[in-house]
Amino acid sequence: MTDNGNPRHIAIIMDGNGRWAEKKFMPRIMGHRAGVKTVRKVVEYCVQEKIEVLSLFAFSSENWRRPKKEVNMLMELFMGTLQTQVDKLDKNNIRLHIVGDKSAFSEKLQQKIVSAEKQTENNTGLNLVIAANYGGRWDITQAVQKITDKIATGELQADEISESLISEHLTTATLPEPDLFIRSGGEERISNFLLWQLAYTEFYFTGTLWPDFDQALLADAINSFKNRQRRFGHTGEQIVNSSQSNTQ
Repeated sequence: MTDNGNPRHIAIIMDGNGRWAEKKFMPRIMGHRAGVKTVRKVVEYCVQEKIEVLSLFAFSSENWRRPKKEVNMLMELFMGTLQTQVDKLDKNNIRLHIVGDKSAFSEKLQQKIVSAEKQTENNTGLNLVIAANYGGRWDITQAVQKITDKIATGELQADEISESLISEHLTTATLPEPDLFIRSGGEERISNFLLWQLAYTEFYFTGTLWPDFDQALLADAINSFKNRQRRFGHTGEQIVNSSQSNTQ
């Protein structure tokens, strides 16, 4: 949490693009295109509010099960958005991180991802994390694989495995854990997103479909977060006493 009470890290599942389009009797891809416009608004607001990290669930490892035509169009949209937006991100001091199993993407898309991350790696403003072909279980699994490889080579001992060690091998290792998780679209589950990282995150669900999500709704979510008491296993009284001690 920042000095002004804002969350340092906001994580969002951007749900409802396809349903938004279907309600308007349009192809589902039009909903995803509209969703990209919402992303721009949300990024702008996070920059304005000095949020440190914004993580967006763009494409899950389970989304490959969708109709092939829709998946192909989503990949094209992802590629096109990278090409058109990376210069704007760079100009606004935003650092881009793409997390997920990128090996499943085309060679051309993988090269675009590497180039975009390289272009923005020295920026010091908002960290924009795009989770693409990402799954929380995959993230934990790849972390365990890295650790076991180090044990096999003698770099680590099994008794050195700890929660912090696992965290250090996740794809988000360099970033603070999310303070606020938001899901649009009316579903109330985390759908394999940042499973390890969301352990003590505050949740906020809204029925608003992602293309209709705006800065006012994001402000509502942040205000809801500010009015919650985060205890991390302590009692409410302990938190109050600690807060009072810090202000004296």
